[in-house]
Amino acid sequence: MTSIRWKSQDLKRMKTLGIEPSEANRQLELFKNPPPFASLDRPALTGDGIIRLNSSQEKSALRKFETARRKGRFIKFVPASGAASRMFHLLMKFLQRKPFSPEDLKREIINGEKDSRQFLEFMESISKFAFFDELGKVMAQRGLDLETLRREGRFGEILEALLLPNGLNYSQKPKGLIRFHTYSGGARTPLEEHLVEAVETVRDGGARCRIHFTVSEEHQKQCRGHFLEVREKHQKKFGVRFNARFSIQRSSTNTLAVDGDNRPFRDREGRLVFRPSGHGSLLENLNDLKGDLVFIKNIDNVTMEHSADSIVNWKKILGGYLVTLQEETFKFLRLLSIKKIKPGDLLKITTFTRKNLMIDLGDDFSSLSPAQKGRRLKEALDRPIRVCGVVVNTGEPGGGPFWVRGLDGRNTLQIVESAQIDLKQKKQKKIFEKSTHFNPVDLVCGVRHWNGKPFDLNRFRDSRAVFISRKSMEGKELKALELPGLWNGAMADWITLFVEVPLDTFNPVKTFFDLLKPAHQVKV
Repeated sequence: MTSIRWKSQDLKRMKTLGIEPSEANRQLELFKNPPPFASLDRPALTGDGIIRLNSSQEKSALRKFETARRKGRFIKFVPASGAASRMFHLLMKFLQRKPFSPEDLKREIINGEKDSRQFLEFMESISKFAFFDELGKVMAQRGLDLETLRREGRFGEILEALLLPNGLNYSQKPKGLIRFHTYSGGARTPLEEHLVEAVETVRDGGARCRIHFTVSEEHQKQCRGHFLEVREKHQKKFGVRFNARFSIQRSSTNTLAVDGDNRPFRDREGRLVFRPSGHGSLLENLNDLKGDLVFIKNIDNVTMEHSADSIVNWKKILGGYLVTLQEETFKFLRLLSIKKIKPGDLLKITTFTRKNLMIDLGDDFSSLSPAQKGRRLKEALDRPIRVCGVVVNTGEPGGGPFWVRGLDGRNTLQIVESAQIDLKQKKQKKIFEKSTHFNPVDLVCGVRHWNGKPFDLNRFRDSRAVFISRKSMEGKELKALELPGLWNGAMADWITLFVEVPLDTFNPVKTFFDLLKPAHQVKV
């Protein structure tokens, strides 16, 4: 492993962040000797890795869900650290342009300028956005009328009020605090919509709803403040109590940056540069939660209440299906804890492991002794379980479900991003292109051992499944290291099941145009 002589100031910086020198050395080694690409065996397809539940299974799952929900076993975990800068990237581009008029835009549209067409569409549709009234108030305080400015083509003043700090500052706000949806009682943010969804999915028998948001440190105060501001009206409306907690990414999960020669990157003052390491770092937050059954869903994947029935129903089904599988798994783990297990029970456990959990026990399994089979089965079953909703791929970006061949020769079900695949290899590219589904980050996870104790989730991640990306700082290029993604390498050694869910359960907002889709607009 790479080992260098760190300066005293380097060691002090690492200590402040909570990073061991041995970990910094390990990261340097990963830059110099990057991990291999994932080895795809085949895409997970319906009937071969993707489960399509029948009506009887759905009804059974719903019953299991309700029992577990009343006992307070469920909690929502929402990664919400993303800023809205990408969402408003196009608008920022036009804000930075020299003054322009509607006539300029129309000429550019005739010449095939897509950005100009989209910008003009935004301005023509601005009254349909939930932030329209709030924007109008900000402009009125400046003695300006929003509709008049829009009609006269004075777009720069509108963009300033929407995007900059002296206005709504939407280019820098966390996405969770952007007004997404319009209701008769006022506009709602994604954070609020997650609270409303929590009422149906995690409310326990005592009307308590537990939900956890991971936010960036700079936005933590804003997010907490917004929750306290809206909590009471939603508690009163739905007759519940929200137990919401907020956490930030640990500084100890930051990763070292290097230059083009894989040497530690230093800023102008000679200090080591450590960078946030992507959503894979949130494994620590999930681990600290010490939950039982955890729904995971991104902050921007929300919808208005009129479109939520299918979403809520399928979250319940996924949760109940996990409970069903977990109960059987726990029952068999108890049997495997017995010193001598009956041959008939061993056969039942083997069948369940292969058929219901789709676990590859290895080509040599049949040649093992009963005791060896028992040990391998226990090893296979005694892990966290996740049930992942997957939807038919319609071109949205995201990780897909695949059978991946491990170093031990066994195939496992994994969520794989395109960056993890060597698409220059024709065979791997062909497998990738045959994929029919993708995972929209709609997971429910069982994170406790059969004896009720929480798993140490760090034991089940592939620490080498990192991403290396190129960035810049102070005019210099650097290479950054992202930890294994939360639903990729960070959960690589979990028991993974894929269940097909309807496409209408997936309603992400990646750009402001997504807010014009029916799921985000007032029902006419």
